[in-house]
Amino acid sequence: MDLSIDTLFFLVELLGTAAFAASGAVLAIERGLDLFGIVFLGCATAIGGGVLRDVILGQIPPQAFVDYAYMLTAAMTSLLVFVWARVRRWESTRVFVNGPFMNVLDAAGLGIFSVIGVRNTILAGFGGNMFFCVFLGMTTGVGGGMLRDILSHTTPAVLRKRIYALASIAGAVCYYLMRPIAPKGSIAAATLLVVVLRVLASRYRWTLPHIDPPENKD
Repeated sequence: MDLSIDTLFFLVELLGTAAFAASGAVLAIERGLDLFGIVFLGCATAIGGGVLRDVILGQIPPQAFVDYAYMLTAAMTSLLVFVWARVRRWESTRVFVNGPFMNVLDAAGLGIFSVIGVRNTILAGFGGNMFFCVFLGMTTGVGGGMLRDILSHTTPAVLRKRIYALASIAGAVCYYLMRPIAPKGSIAAATLLVVVLRVLASRYRWTLPHIDPPENKD
C-alpha cells in the first residue's frame, strides 16, 4: 500500500502524540495528581509543542484544537496509563514507561515532532528561512515536554537531559536538507537520527559541559 505523504505524516504524528502523552501521564502520577490532572498533563505534553508552533506561525486556532484526533489520542493514552497503573502495580508501570522501550518511543516522538515542525513551517511559506524552520522544528519537539515540566514544578528536561534539544535540532536540519531529495525517506532518516542520538546519549551518558553549583555552607 502506497501511503500519501499527508497520510504518512498523520500516522507518525499520532504515534508521537501517544508517546509524549504517556510520559506526561507518568509524571502526573508520580506527582500524585488525580485522574483529571493525569489526563490534562498528558494532553499538554502531547500537543503543547504543536500549539506553540502554530501560535508563532499565526495559525489560529492551533491544529490540535481543530482536528480532535490528536487530543483524543493523547487523552486515551493518558487514561490507559492510569488504568495500567491501577490494575497493575504502579512500580512495574513506572519501570516500563521509564525503560528502554519507552525511551526509544519518546525519542521517536521527539524526532517525529521535530520533522513536523519543519514541514509546517515550510508549508506556511517560510521554506527559504532555514533557521526559522529548524527553530520551530525544535520548538515543536521540546515544547510539550517543557510545558509538562513547568506545570509539574520540575526543571525542564530539555535544560538538563542528555543531548535532547541538540538531537531535535539535528533531526530538523536533516529533514530540511533531505526533503527536496527524498520527501518520504527524509522523514525516516531524520527520525532515525534523533532516535540513535538519544539512545546513544542515554547509553553512554553523553552530556554537554556544565558547572556544578557551589555547595551552600551556611
